Amino acid sequence: MAVKQVLRMGHPFLQQVSKPVKEFNTPQLHTLIQDMFDTMDAYEGVGLAAPQIGIDLRVVVFGINQNKRYPDADSIPMTVLINPVLRAIGDDATLGWEGCLSVPGLRGEVSRAHQLHYSGFDAQGNRFERQVRDFHARVVQHEVDHLDGILYPSKIQNMNNFGFSEEISELNKL
Repeated sequence: MAVKQVLRMGHPFLQQVSKPVKEFNTPQLHTLIQDMFDTMDAYEGVGLAAPQIGIDLRVVVFGINQNKRYPDADSIPMTVLINPVLRAIGDDATLGWEGCLSVPGLRGEVSRAHQLHYSGFDAQGNRFERQVRDFHARVVQHEVDHLDGILYPSKIQNMNNFGFSEEISELNKL
């Protein structure tokens, strides 16, 4: 299919709430999903939300086997998640470093729910749900934030833990 340009922080499209998908299993939806996976792979990401490529729909894709941006991350199955609903399991939150294709070259430490239940639909309109933890939970929360017009820098509590990847890496913070 096609690799799309990823919109960057500051673009007004990334600051709006996306619309729910109403029609499943359409050629347009399948093309969008393939474009999203192609774009995610080309940019070496582990997730991508439709708004990041200028599409106003509640669609995210994510998954990781190995990724040089997150070398210690556990694998996550390649997933299409449409019209997601998230629910934290328990009150435990953990700090973790995040990056974003819409905020290139920067990383920040963000608090996220440690365990998560999520549900939604696949491309064919089949409902599914999962209970996840750790990096998988972090990725899902990060991507779904995009659907609500939220970028991770707005969630950073200590701005001393935000900066360019190379600088942070040299200081052994990552």
